[in-house]
Amino acid sequence: MDLNPGQLDALVAIADHGSFDAAARQLHITPSAVSQRVRALETAAGQVLISRGTPCRPTAQGEWLVRLGRQTRFLYDEAAQALKTATPVELPVAVNADSLAAWFRDVLAEAATWQGTAILLRVEDQGYSQELLRGGDVLAAVTSDAAPVQGCVVTPLGALRYLPAAAPALAGRWRHDGAPCWASMPVIVFNDKDDLQHEMLRRHGVDQGPPVVHQVPSTADLYEAVRIGLGWAMLPQPQARADLAAGALTRLSPDVIDVPLHWQRWRLDSPRLAALTASVRTAAARYLLPDGANG
Repeated sequence: MDLNPGQLDALVAIADHGSFDAAARQLHITPSAVSQRVRALETAAGQVLISRGTPCRPTAQGEWLVRLGRQTRFLYDEAAQALKTATPVELPVAVNADSLAAWFRDVLAEAATWQGTAILLRVEDQGYSQELLRGGDVLAAVTSDAAPVQGCVVTPLGALRYLPAAAPALAGRWRHDGAPCWASMPVIVFNDKDDLQHEMLRRHGVDQGPPVVHQVPSTADLYEAVRIGLGWAMLPQPQARADLAAGALTRLSPDVIDVPLHWQRWRLDSPRLAALTASVRTAAARYLLPDGANG
């Protein structure tokens, strides 16, 4: 099958924007030209690649070509950079919010020195970022899944350790016989996917959540909400270390939850992707614990 890059671009634009008209605006061509490109690609593939609904979506077969189109565009942009053209190389990456706050910023600091490279971050829970890889929405992701997505390679990064912590005043108020009142002390979660606090409660024999569960869908704001006493939460150790040492936060128990993290990336021969991977591994070694570490 002879695949035309312009046809693949049209398919990706429809997948990204949901309609032929929006894809045409993105590509700076007419909707008729987008339609012609897609029809030609479907003829070459011998099957329907776009479900013409509202919004338009790639079919299961079309998803494969959308992924190929993203990979092709990335390699074209990287080659253009190498030939000194003005095209920036885009590196779409998925990272969970806690990693972004606790250690991934070192990666961004290094990326700031790379000329002609645009980092496009997608913030997603580490247990759900595989879908972004499967759909070709990102080139790489920090994920908790060690099983590689098809077409990807996996590198173990280590474990991000979480500690149960609260403001000293709140910890003192919700204490009985020297132990935290786990069943009644207010708790803060990031979102509905965040199960770390409830896992800690189950360890302490609390099967039902406390009566007050706050939700703060921002890592920085959740951390500040813990510091001012809104509730307790599981905080990343690298993020909380200084405040614990200074007494601004209190560790509620010696229990920890270690979340193993992995780096999944497309299997592409790309200098930029290789540089990003090296930077991620260096930052992870600086902040994360080896898998299986205790204490």
